[in-house]
Amino acid sequence: MRLLARALLTACTLSLAGVVPATAAESPPPPVATPPMGWNSWNKFGCDITEELIRESADAMVSSGMKAAGYQYVNIDDCWAEKNRTAGGKYEPHRTRFPSGIKALADYVHGKGLKLGIYTSAGTETCARTMPGSLDHEDVDAQTFADWGVDYLKYDNCNNQGRPALERYTKMGDALKKTGRPIVYALCEWGENKPWGWGKGAGAQLWRTTGDISDNWASMTSLLDQQVGLEGYAGPGGWNDPDMLEVGNGGMTDTEYRSHFALWSLLNAPLLAGNDLRSMSDATKKILLNKDLLAVNQDWGGKQGHKVRDDGDTEVWAKPMSDGSNVVVLFNRGGAPATLSATAAEIGAPASAGYRVRELWTGAETESAGTLRAGLPSHGSATYRVWPSNRPEAAPHTTLSLRSPDYVAADKPFTTTLRVFNDGRTPVRSGTVKLTVGAGWKPDGATEVRIPAVSPGKSWERSWTVRPSSPGGGHVEISGRIGYRTSWGTRSLTADGTAPLVKPPAAGTSALSKASFMMADNGYGPVERGTSNGESSAGDGHKMSIGGVTYDDGLGVHAPSKVRLYLGGGCTSFTSSVGVDDEKAGGSVAFEVAGDGKSLAHTGVLKRGQAAQKLSVPLSGVQVLDLVVTDGGDGVDSDHADWAGAALTC
Repeated sequence: MRLLARALLTACTLSLAGVVPATAAESPPPPVATPPMGWNSWNKFGCDITEELIRESADAMVSSGMKAAGYQYVNIDDCWAEKNRTAGGKYEPHRTRFPSGIKALADYVHGKGLKLGIYTSAGTETCARTMPGSLDHEDVDAQTFADWGVDYLKYDNCNNQGRPALERYTKMGDALKKTGRPIVYALCEWGENKPWGWGKGAGAQLWRTTGDISDNWASMTSLLDQQVGLEGYAGPGGWNDPDMLEVGNGGMTDTEYRSHFALWSLLNAPLLAGNDLRSMSDATKKILLNKDLLAVNQDWGGKQGHKVRDDGDTEVWAKPMSDGSNVVVLFNRGGAPATLSATAAEIGAPASAGYRVRELWTGAETESAGTLRAGLPSHGSATYRVWPSNRPEAAPHTTLSLRSPDYVAADKPFTTTLRVFNDGRTPVRSGTVKLTVGAGWKPDGATEVRIPAVSPGKSWERSWTVRPSSPGGGHVEISGRIGYRTSWGTRSLTADGTAPLVKPPAAGTSALSKASFMMADNGYGPVERGTSNGESSAGDGHKMSIGGVTYDDGLGVHAPSKVRLYLGGGCTSFTSSVGVDDEKAGGSVAFEVAGDGKSLAHTGVLKRGQAAQKLSVPLSGVQVLDLVVTDGGDGVDSDHADWAGAALTC
């Protein structure tokens, strides 16, 4: 899928029910025993690709250690070919950007001990509309790819002329099989017709379960949510694909990227990096090369991880490993620090007197009596691998939890708490805990205190009132540290949090496009002020238009989206005209206004072309306002939504 260039497709409402099945691929596809690992050009570079970039990316895959870690595919995405086929009906590599041709590039990549991937679409054109698709050219294109030495094909779904998905994808699967070359077949149908149920029969070894990922938190978590219930369809030889990695592209924090990578690893997702490998930071490299998480993803048993508990802002995901261990990701998708725990039984571990626990980002090992716990920053996660263990052979599983407000008023004190949990089978003997807060704030009392021994299964906590002295900036930084003794020596833990500083809006009526946000999550690119959403870059929106009526101001978003504002109880109403922006050919969304977590107004599903729906929402006493946009139940493609004329009266 390409949000920037997707044509109106009648296939969006296509159901496999009633479709006459095409002949399945003649024999099972070549096995892909573990999820493919590699790199793809699209997320970072889009159409701005050259053969030099591909060569340099292959070089970087080797020099960075990625090849040694198991990454092997160097995949060219859209825009690599000329606009038209040759007189003989074949693809022609772009004369300017790929003058040496694809075979020469494949030879170069193979010379590095790597494999080359390529892209096209099961339609008349590719998604960027820069080159022909392979619809009705499957045999000639598959043979061309084989002759060039291609090892991997990503087969997209744009401009498909409404033809049945099963028919189109099986034809390419059959064509690839006929070439006799083992080409990995990545079916990119966006999950519209549930390809997890038929993709392997069509010849594919992986199948996209979602639309495209974008480099932001809302997009990543939206795709994660769509993986629930699909674990039974994946295993050696066929993998669910929630789309490529955005790690290192700059739209999320390193904390968020670590959560992204840990969850994709647990899901047995294909791990296809999408960043610039030539210039990645040390932090990005450490994420992509985490050997313990790569071992989770590449485990020969091939059991996909799944969600075992959903508490709203916190979730527990788990995966069984082939050696009898279990992996758990404790995940905080909320906007404030949280403490989360799960039992060994919940994650599927066998009954045992105790458990050996390895934290997969640091490699640190502890022992637990049966509870796995972590103090998590906003959007953070902890990943543990757990083995049954009869005797304690490591320090007790200990957690330092930081509890702080979701937000802090600049002129008022707040309370924060540090709590120490001992979930092991031996005591935390004694220690010291220290609280640190940002400049301009002063805690009451001593900030460094001694803690007594904490027995197995027990906890200790201390709270502080923190008062403003000369607060500045947009956030308050809060951190805690504990140093403590165990029978296995001294240990230390830290916990960090950030609370936004907030002020209520000024009296009178004001446009939301000028307001300060507590947070703004958006499904594609940033929330735009005063224009439609546009594409993935800031400032690329257009004049808002809903049902042919234009608007001069508002917020332009893309589902899923949430904009949060602090009101402080002093506002009386919110008004806006809402609907799907006309800038795309389709789209369906639902709008919701919530105050302090309670729904105040909801539109139901609105579609492109419908007139704007006017909202006038009373806000008496509301402290925090959320403006939420969700998809209309048919996926998020083209879900460009406008809060036109959005205003607060306070």
